[in-house]
Amino acid sequence: MKHALQHQQSLDQLVRVFESIQLDQLDVLAQIYSEDVWFKDPFNEVSGIAAVTEIFRHMFTQVDAPRFVVTAQILQDDQAFLSWNFLFRMKRFSSAEQCIRGATHLRFNDRGQVTMHRDYWDAAEELYEKLPVLGALMRGLKGLARS
Repeated sequence: MKHALQHQQSLDQLVRVFESIQLDQLDVLAQIYSEDVWFKDPFNEVSGIAAVTEIFRHMFTQVDAPRFVVTAQILQDDQAFLSWNFLFRMKRFSSAEQCIRGATHLRFNDRGQVTMHRDYWDAAEELYEKLPVLGALMRGLKGLARS
């Protein structure tokens, strides 16, 4: 029971951080992730808090006004699952706000720190199709696959 409450508090803290993270606040990640955390998303697979922090830092250099909105969460034992919307503006292509819909699988240690963070989202549909030239190609390929 002690771990269940601790994991809920850790999950609540993680959601607050995700929904309000700013470039000058990345040091807070060391509080919610373990030193040896494993992280994977469609573009990265890294271990260690320094590498995870660098992924978040890179996010701020690639897009304007990035923010997460967590739309659902489930916690069971030492694991959690979040669904979220990642909202941002592309620096190079458009000033219109974009949205990537995805999900994250998390695992907590006995101290309530995240030891595993695995993001799931469709890079082709959620990102590539929104790019000017590549998007037209991706939509065309998708149409061919349906026919």
